[in-house]
Amino acid sequence: MDVRTSGGQGGAPADGPGPHPDELPDGLVVADARGRVVCFNAAAARITATPPARALGRPLEQVLPLEDLEGRRWWRLTDPYGGLAIRTGQPERNLLLPGGREVLVSARYVRARPAGPLQRLVVSLRGTEARRRTERSHAELIATVAHELRSPLTSVKGFTATLLAKWERFTDDQKRLMLETVEADADRVTRLIAELLDISRIDSGRLEVRRRPVDLVAAVDRHVRAHIAAGQPQDRFVRRITGPLPKLWADPDKIDQVLGNLLENAVRHGAGTVTIEVAPTRTKAGDEGTAVTVSDEGPGIPEESMSRVFTRFWRGSKRGGTGLGLYIVKGIVEAHGGAITVGRSPAGGAEFRFTLPVGTPAVLA
Repeated sequence: MDVRTSGGQGGAPADGPGPHPDELPDGLVVADARGRVVCFNAAAARITATPPARALGRPLEQVLPLEDLEGRRWWRLTDPYGGLAIRTGQPERNLLLPGGREVLVSARYVRARPAGPLQRLVVSLRGTEARRRTERSHAELIATVAHELRSPLTSVKGFTATLLAKWERFTDDQKRLMLETVEADADRVTRLIAELLDISRIDSGRLEVRRRPVDLVAAVDRHVRAHIAAGQPQDRFVRRITGPLPKLWADPDKIDQVLGNLLENAVRHGAGTVTIEVAPTRTKAGDEGTAVTVSDEGPGIPEESMSRVFTRFWRGSKRGGTGLGLYIVKGIVEAHGGAITVGRSPAGGAEFRFTLPVGTPAVLA
């Protein structure tokens, strides 16, 4: 790359059809063989609060007076021009600008030949905002998990300790009640751990989808029966099937997870009748697919909150939960090549609609 100081705000468009330095999202600073800055793009100017006109032609050490976290001058410490000639660069690390502002810095040493003199020093600068957001998200996740684990584990510990210490004093019915409570709390912990594993796989792009034929109508009926068996009135659920439905290849367990979460949300956070509609549809790409809509007659989701429904830790009410379920639902649907939306139902409640392409079995993919 032949970097020149003429033309452009950053002072250095590269020869050829490549992008102008000012079009790059990260800060770019290039110093020549004498250590003078010959390129200082718009992102570098924004990150360092230094206009390009004040940077071009000046020594790199003056333009970027970086220090490590122990207060040592970075360029003197690394000595790119006078240090080992076999070095090819510096990995990204957290350094400080004047005033204590943090910036992520990496460098590449450009030489005409291996172990030859340094011809150019190319420095990349990135702000720390994205990393801070990630760290905050991880901290929130840890805090949420710790909070959700504390209650069931305290219950399990309390009941088991009581039973071990005073087993003979309790009747069989009392023992059964305490053991059922322990089992329910253990199930709660298991579900939370499963959610964490799902989030890890979604975030890393490792969520596996094992496609097999799925009967969506049977899956819906199974979840409705489970809610009725748990005490919900039968007439609270309305099922509408528009057929014939295309043959769907999907991961049965994960589709069960999606249906279970959406129905649980409608029952717990909604009100009135819960309507489940299953119908054939076309995906955005025009492919054959199936659409499932779950709606209720409750207060619905405020318009200003709809854009955050599928983010981590969003809770529609104060009735418990980790706020991770809909984030996982979105990840599962998208892993199938589908899409999910949220809106307001005709009755005024929340309406979730997800579409799935018919899919291809794994052996034929």
